[in-house]
Amino acid sequence: MLKNNLKLIHFALLMSALNFLFFHLPFFTFVFKNLDYKSFNGIMIIISLIIAMLVANAFVFYLFFFLSRIVGKFLLSLTFIISAIAVYFINTYGVIIDESMIGNVLNTNYAESSSFFSFKLVLYVILFGILPSIFIIKVKIINVSLKKFLMTIGFTLLFLLTLVFANASNWLWIDKNSKTLGGLAMPWSYSVNLSLFFIHKSQKNQKEILLPNATIKDNQKSVVVLVIGESARRANFSLYGYSKNTNPLLSKIPNVYHFDATSSATYTTAGVKSILESNDSDQLTEILPNYLYRNNAEVIWRTTNWGEPPVHIKHYENREALMPNCKGEGCNYDEILLSGLKEEILASKKNKILVILHTSTSHGPTYSKKYPPKFETFKPVCNSVELGNCSHTELVNAYDNTIVYTDYILANVIKDLKQLKGYKSTMIFVSDHGESLGENNLYMHGIPRSIAPKEQYEIPFIVWVSDNSKQLKSFKTLDQHYVFHSVLNFLNIGSPIYNEKLNIYK
Repeated sequence: MLKNNLKLIHFALLMSALNFLFFHLPFFTFVFKNLDYKSFNGIMIIISLIIAMLVANAFVFYLFFFLSRIVGKFLLSLTFIISAIAVYFINTYGVIIDESMIGNVLNTNYAESSSFFSFKLVLYVILFGILPSIFIIKVKIINVSLKKFLMTIGFTLLFLLTLVFANASNWLWIDKNSKTLGGLAMPWSYSVNLSLFFIHKSQKNQKEILLPNATIKDNQKSVVVLVIGESARRANFSLYGYSKNTNPLLSKIPNVYHFDATSSATYTTAGVKSILESNDSDQLTEILPNYLYRNNAEVIWRTTNWGEPPVHIKHYENREALMPNCKGEGCNYDEILLSGLKEEILASKKNKILVILHTSTSHGPTYSKKYPPKFETFKPVCNSVELGNCSHTELVNAYDNTIVYTDYILANVIKDLKQLKGYKSTMIFVSDHGESLGENNLYMHGIPRSIAPKEQYEIPFIVWVSDNSKQLKSFKTLDQHYVFHSVLNFLNIGSPIYNEKLNIYK
């Protein structure tokens, strides 16, 4: 049994050991998979990592508890609970808690976060978070003198520095894998990356940088419908050669074209920003809907999703705004985005119209709840939020049904556009990022782009054009920035920032 009275150094070492045992299986699983653990260097790295982790964490716990036992107990209890949640998601979905994942988490709304709830998550929080926290709160810690504290701190720092320099020959391997190692080490993964996220966010300009003014060149009635897909991966579209017929409608519609494309990121906020901006930038430059609206085009944004940059337009309509005028089963799904859309376009007094439909159709983990029952084309399907508990067939079937439903929505967008007499019209469908479905034991998305598998960044880029409007150029591979310049071209809007090389239309 654990003692109720512990010396500060013993308590810090005990907490470090528990932290190590509870939360570092994914860390060392990665280490063993990515080095030769039978070689001398491999053994040295593993031993050094174990010692460094135990000592470094004990050092921090020792420091905090010496400075303030109340604050220390609160922070350590919170750390165990958050680490329990983080390790659950790492084990269940194969994510890495890096800076981009922190941004993804902070931009998640209640509807999305609640879909991850499971009994297994509760079990993780109770066993690895709440129970240790009860002990932390109850235990009486025997403090040390300032002299002993300073000596312990000094010797510990000296030891850690010695350990670092003793591993000089292994720095290259550690540096090469630092992003993943840092994203799996608890509690450093979320504490350091949370700090970095807010530091980098504060460094970015908070006021949108306006682009040079644009000019509408003609009075031809033109409309572009940009459909931003959610977690749609190219490999599962039959238009791209997938063996299952996930595009039964689009495959039969004339003037539908598809391009191979890649996303700039593997999470929604960065992916959507990339679709809407003129070039790849860390700054908050004026995005496409804001730019066109400021230059006298009509812009309509309809969304069942979230995570876009600030949108400054008149007609911004989320699910709640659309629901009162929508009827039928489809209102509970992404079909709500089409409700009254044709009428809203016809009611506009502007000649140049951009409609953006931001969908959520293929977002996991609850793929089977993203489409009406009649679209359950492929069976059996996965109904669990713990995707690893489903067979690969069930998981892929559920995901493929979301692509069948996407096909239906896109076909209906085209149907509406065909009925707009006197308009030149086009539809562009591009996804924010791709999705992992269990390949290499990875699920969903959010792995850093530099090390992400292709399933998370190879996306569809599907285009339809109305008769007698435009023809398309031939491209091997596109990226998301082609959207901005292609929309300007189709609407015949001149701009100093327009780049003909990033335009898909002849």
